[in-house]
Amino acid sequence: MSAYVLQHDIEDQQTGEAPSPPETATENNVRNRGPWKKSGHSVEPPRDDAVYYPKDDTYGVFAQGRDYEPVYITHKYTEEEKKTLSSFESEDYLPSHSEIYKSWLKRQGPLGYMLGKWIIMGLIGFCVGIIGFLLHDLIEEIAKLKWNMVEKYLKNQDFAVASLFATGYSVIFVLFSAFIVVFLRPSASGSGIPEVSGFLNGTHLRHIFNIKTLAVKFFSCVAAVGCGLPVGPEGPMIHMGALVGAGLSQFKSETLRLTIPVFERFRTSEDKRNFISAGAAAGVSSAFGAPVGGLLFSMEEVSSFWTTTLSWQIFFCCMIATFTTDLFNSAFDGFSYTGNFGQFKTQKYILFQIEKGIDVNILMFIPTMIIGVIGGILGAVFTIMTLKMTRGRKRLLNAISNEWVQKMVRIFEPALIMIIVTVFSLYLPGAFSCTKKSCIESKIGSPIENCLNDTRNPLHVEHNVRKYTCPDCQDWQVSETTWKTNCTYNEMATLMFGTLEEAVTHLFSRDTHLEFGYGSLLTALVFYFVMICWATGTSVSCGALVPMLLVGALYGRLIGVLMTSMFGVHSEDTGYWAWIDPGSFALIGAASFFGGVTRLTLAVTVIMMELTNDVQILLPVMVAVMVAKWVGDFFTHPVYHALMEMKCIPFLDPEPRVTIEKKRIELELYCAKDIMASPVLTIQRRELVTVLSNLLLNTTHCGFPIVKTTKYGDHCFLGIIGRLELTVLLMNERIFQTGSLEADNMEPQEGTWIDYEQMNITKLDDPQLVNAALHRYSEQEKYRDTYIDLSKYMNDSGLAVPEKFSVQRTYIIFRTLGLRHLSVIDTSNQVTGIITRKDLMGHNIVEKLSKILSQPSRLEMMEINDNGVV
Repeated sequence: MSAYVLQHDIEDQQTGEAPSPPETATENNVRNRGPWKKSGHSVEPPRDDAVYYPKDDTYGVFAQGRDYEPVYITHKYTEEEKKTLSSFESEDYLPSHSEIYKSWLKRQGPLGYMLGKWIIMGLIGFCVGIIGFLLHDLIEEIAKLKWNMVEKYLKNQDFAVASLFATGYSVIFVLFSAFIVVFLRPSASGSGIPEVSGFLNGTHLRHIFNIKTLAVKFFSCVAAVGCGLPVGPEGPMIHMGALVGAGLSQFKSETLRLTIPVFERFRTSEDKRNFISAGAAAGVSSAFGAPVGGLLFSMEEVSSFWTTTLSWQIFFCCMIATFTTDLFNSAFDGFSYTGNFGQFKTQKYILFQIEKGIDVNILMFIPTMIIGVIGGILGAVFTIMTLKMTRGRKRLLNAISNEWVQKMVRIFEPALIMIIVTVFSLYLPGAFSCTKKSCIESKIGSPIENCLNDTRNPLHVEHNVRKYTCPDCQDWQVSETTWKTNCTYNEMATLMFGTLEEAVTHLFSRDTHLEFGYGSLLTALVFYFVMICWATGTSVSCGALVPMLLVGALYGRLIGVLMTSMFGVHSEDTGYWAWIDPGSFALIGAASFFGGVTRLTLAVTVIMMELTNDVQILLPVMVAVMVAKWVGDFFTHPVYHALMEMKCIPFLDPEPRVTIEKKRIELELYCAKDIMASPVLTIQRRELVTVLSNLLLNTTHCGFPIVKTTKYGDHCFLGIIGRLELTVLLMNERIFQTGSLEADNMEPQEGTWIDYEQMNITKLDDPQLVNAALHRYSEQEKYRDTYIDLSKYMNDSGLAVPEKFSVQRTYIIFRTLGLRHLSVIDTSNQVTGIITRKDLMGHNIVEKLSKILSQPSRLEMMEINDNGVV
């Protein structure tokens, strides 16, 4: 919790006055908080985020600091949202450096630690690779059956039967997808990327790393994507990879009540987070066939803590994941053995294989920058629309008092989307006439219709375009180099029939300048843009990475078609102008929209290269991604960060950005005393059992500084101990001692210590039993003179900073080390305040510094430079 003062709420923390002295816990200086939950707290986050909506949200549609918030603007929370933020528990990146931890480390021994890490990394990659293979093949089989049957009915002109079959088939799968999420595991909805990012940043979240979540995530994603909902599987693959990393590395499951006594050395918070980062990276690698992109995605978006050694280990994990997926893909086609085990075919392991590159021209960067600007603007619009739709959905569900009605609305919403998508997919192509195929009947010249192919010029129309209801036709050869045809195809059907990956493949195709026109591309862009925004927020397991590629490819191809209309069709043989290819601009557009929504640069660029094998277009892709990021940052926060803000997940950015009245605050001018929470409840190194039990019963604080009283009456800081650690100690009466609290020579025997394994927990097994025991300690007379010696259990490496320590440097230390608590001390080493991640969040810093800036004495010290920096 972020309140380490007697008052719980944020607004009751220190208000700019001189900090109060620390308060040593006694039996009467705390207030009652009520019964505990499994986390050890009387307050817990919302059980189901999908139906939670703050009642005090009175912000306007375009209020700056909510959904529309440039990257330099601090996000604004309502008072109810601030309480929700405070209900989330934080976690240390490093385990508590106590005597029992050091004793446990000695028993583990140094041999095999690094080897064990590499083995687990390989196991994670292998398991994630298998999951990726099964996921994609199941999706492909479900989609293939649907569209094969639809085309069969359409060929026979049975529109009614085709509509009924496609709608019924899709609705059955999507209802199943939503049902298992809503009734079995609500935390499995969406992509899971914000939740994984929040956890790796240091926030504990319910049920996101659970074997039940993994099962629901897998089957919900298969059903939702396979039936044709305009979503993708890549986001869930990242979450499932993280799930595998969390579970496999610990070799235990609370759900299955199973603990395997192997690799126990890695059951620490630090190792668990590293393996989760590796699993998330492996998920990207398996989904996209992009091992380097997976590594960079985890580093740039998901993980908050990174080292060079960890990079090597995650690279190995990504390599194994990609290898495993490609190996199974080489041997199976739709679960049918092909006999080509180990033959990695290009079309199987490169998702959007570009067979022929183009020579980049300096003139190409003009439309590339335009595409980048469009990507940034549309990326920001996409983020805002997604947030608005999600807020509207949450508000509607929150207004429904009946829980069953809520669940039915959540289940049938994706079914409604599926009906709309299916009907439009079947009938919208009917609004477009059949398009004649065309090619150039010589090495150079103008395109002519009813021309299938000419070997002297690469211009063509793909052979796998959709006919829809276009008439039967035939091809014939008119010369040694030229084939004619009377075949036609439907542009909209080509874009809307099949999976989203197939549509992207069509858009990326090269030397197909005239395959799509303005009408079909613009119509598909508007339709998919709206439906993807709507669908990705529903109660199914789904992602938006491939849908982002589709949206970007559509407007990128539009720019390419515009260039073709302006400057003509130029193939590879026309030299200087051969760079004008709509397929290449579609790829650039896909990268720009991906970057405009996520604001990733390194990961997006490398993923696009690995997806297409088109290294020649690397530089234009880099330019488009960079421009899209700059433009998008002007309008909104990155989409996953914005979703974390909407879900009220506490998150610390890599660098603090604080603005007050549209002016950036220079945090080097402020000190830790300005933002800390004060006064603080501290406990003695040897503390009475009654004091500790009352402390836990009547407060919700998660950590307590431990002090030692000197002969001069000063309370010197020694270390810190967590709430759950105190709980475990109090539930073991054998460590209770009697006698003088001041006797320094009374050291507990090692045989009476509580083992580190018992202390290393994340929740309580039986909160009611703990609650009863604490009340017993508090009320019964026999515990009045008993105490616990905390010297073996406190974190001896608990950090503390001086009151005058810079806020900027405090933030960097806190986030870099992944701290949970940071004590603030005065010149006498006495604790005067404490800082947690909530205190370092932008809105808290804004509140506290605003009060300081309102004081004339401080305002006179401030100088405003030409850049508007305070």
